[in-house]
Amino acid sequence: MASPLLFLLSVLLLASHPVSAIWPVPKSYSKGSSVLYLHQNLQITYNGAFVPYVYGYVPLSSDSKEIVTAGVSRALSSIFTDKFVPWMITKRNKLAEFEPDVYKGQTWIKNLQIVQTGKDTASTFKPLAGEVDESYNLTLSTEGDVKLTAVSSIGILRGLETFTQLFYQHSTGTFWYTPFAPVSIQDAPKYPHRGVLLDTSRNYMGVKDILRTLDAMAWNKLNVLHIHVTDSQSWPLEIPSLPEVSREGAYHPSQVYTPQDVELIQKYGSQRGVEVYFEIDMPGHIGAVALSHPELIVAYNKAPYWWWCAEPPCGAFKLNDTAVDNFLDKLFDDLLPRLAPYSAYFHTGGDELNMNDSMLDEGIRSNDSAVLQPLLQKFIDTQHARVRKAGLTPITWEEIPLEWNVTLGKDTVVQAWLGDESVKALTGKGYKVIDSNYNFLYLDCGRGQWINMDNGEAYQTFYPFGDWCDPYKSWRLIYSHDPTYNLTEEEAKLVIGGEAAVWGETIDPVNLDSILWPRASAMGENLWSGTTDASGQNRSQLEVTPRLNEMRYRLVARGVGASPIQMTFCTQSDSFDCSYPIS
Repeated sequence: MASPLLFLLSVLLLASHPVSAIWPVPKSYSKGSSVLYLHQNLQITYNGAFVPYVYGYVPLSSDSKEIVTAGVSRALSSIFTDKFVPWMITKRNKLAEFEPDVYKGQTWIKNLQIVQTGKDTASTFKPLAGEVDESYNLTLSTEGDVKLTAVSSIGILRGLETFTQLFYQHSTGTFWYTPFAPVSIQDAPKYPHRGVLLDTSRNYMGVKDILRTLDAMAWNKLNVLHIHVTDSQSWPLEIPSLPEVSREGAYHPSQVYTPQDVELIQKYGSQRGVEVYFEIDMPGHIGAVALSHPELIVAYNKAPYWWWCAEPPCGAFKLNDTAVDNFLDKLFDDLLPRLAPYSAYFHTGGDELNMNDSMLDEGIRSNDSAVLQPLLQKFIDTQHARVRKAGLTPITWEEIPLEWNVTLGKDTVVQAWLGDESVKALTGKGYKVIDSNYNFLYLDCGRGQWINMDNGEAYQTFYPFGDWCDPYKSWRLIYSHDPTYNLTEEEAKLVIGGEAAVWGETIDPVNLDSILWPRASAMGENLWSGTTDASGQNRSQLEVTPRLNEMRYRLVARGVGASPIQMTFCTQSDSFDCSYPIS
C-alpha cells in the first residue's frame, strides 16, 4: 500500500498545473502528454455519414442524427469561441511553460468518428429514470484520430461535453490544443436522475434564464430540470382553457409562461439530454388560485400565517368540494397533453399541508387527521389517475405517504427533503426516491431571513435573523453527501438520484447563476461519479478542488455567472498551498 506521504505528493503533483480536469470525473480515464491541435475543418462522421460543423445549428427534429449534429455544433463552438486561455489555473506568470510552442510544428486532429451502437426510442428523449443509457467511450490517439462511441444519442452528447474539456485556447488566440494525448475514457453515471429544482413562483425566472440553466446543466451532465412553476405567491403558468388563473395570479402580464414558452423550454432541454418536468403543488401551496377562484381555496392570506401554512400568503384547496375536482379536471386536460411529448413525469406536490386549513372549509370544519386522511387519499388518487391518463408518471413530496399515510401507486416516485430518515422510511416502504435532503441540497439556505421582524419580541426572538435551514450549503458539504446513507443494499437501489433545490424567496435572475453554480456542479459529480475512487477511497478535496475551479472558469467563459470557490492565488497554486496544515 502506498504511504500517505506518497499519496499526498502525487496529489500535489497533479494539482500543480491543469490536469485535464474532466468534470464530473469519468469512471476510467488515462491520458498522455502529447500535444494535438484542433481545426474547424475537422472531418466528422456519425455512423459513417458525414456531419457538418455548422455554428449555432438547431436540430430540425428529434431524429438521432439531428440531435448529434446539434451537439457537435455546440461542442466545437464552445471550444472555438469561449476563449478559454488557462492562465488562471497555471502558475503565476508561467502560462508559457504550459502552452505548446506553436512555432515548432503542429500535429492536427484529423477526424472525429462518432458511433452510436443502439437505436434511440421515444423514451430516449423523455425517459423514466434508468431508461436511457448515458454511457460513452472516448479515445484520442497521438496521430489525431478521435472516436466517440455510445449506445444512445444522449450518451454521445455526454461524450461531446467531455471532449470540450480536453481543450484550451492558446494565448496567441489562433490555436486550440490539448496537451493530454493519447486519451482513453470510459464513463457512465452512477445515478440516472441528476437534477435541479427551480422555483419560478416566488420570483419569476425569465425564459432565457431557464435556457441558460439548461445549458449549464448539460455541461455538468445533469439531466433533469424540475420546475416548481406555481405556488401561493404567484401563478405564472398560462392555461388557455383557464386564462383567468394566470391573468389574476401572475405578478404582472410580463411574468407569465405561455404554452409556446413551455414547449420551447422542454424542447430545448430534450435536445441537450435534460428532461424538463413541471410541478403544480397541491393541495397546499396553491393560494394564488384564490385570486381568480376564491370559492376553491381556504385560508388564503390569513393571519397569523404560521397558524395556516409555512409562509404567507397560505391557501389550500378544499378537500371535499366537487368544484375543485371540476377545476382540476379542466386544468389537467389542458396542461398535461402539452407536457407529455417531452417528459415522462409530472409532480403533484403535496408538501406542508396544514390540517388547520380545513377548519375553514365549510364542507369539513375539522383539523382531525382521521377526518382528513380519507379525503386526501381520494384527492391524491384522483390527481394521479389524471397524470397516468396523460401518459405521465406521478411524483409527490414525502409528506403524502409518510405524514398522511396515503397509499400510492407503485409507479409513483417520492421526493424526500426532510433528511436521511425520510429516505430510509420511503425506501423501506418500497418507493422509488429522489433525494433532496435539505441538510445538503437546499441551495437557498444560510442566507438569512426574508420575513420581517418588528421591533420587540419578534426582533429579539429571531436575532441574528438566520433562516430555518442554516447553515449555507457549501460545495464541500454538498460533495460529501451520500444519498444512500444507512440504507440496505435493496433500499439503496430505490434511490434513483437527487435534485438540488433552488427555492426562490430571495433568488431571481440577477443572482440565480451565483446561487446555483458551481454548487450544483458538486452535486453533479456526486451523482454521476460518486465521491469515492475505484479503490473505495473518498476523493480528497486536494484533488477535487482544482478540477472544480477549472469547471467554474469554463462556466464563466460560457456566459454563466458562477461563483468563485477560491481566490486566484489558490487556483494558480498547488492545492496544498490553500489547505489546512497537517499537524
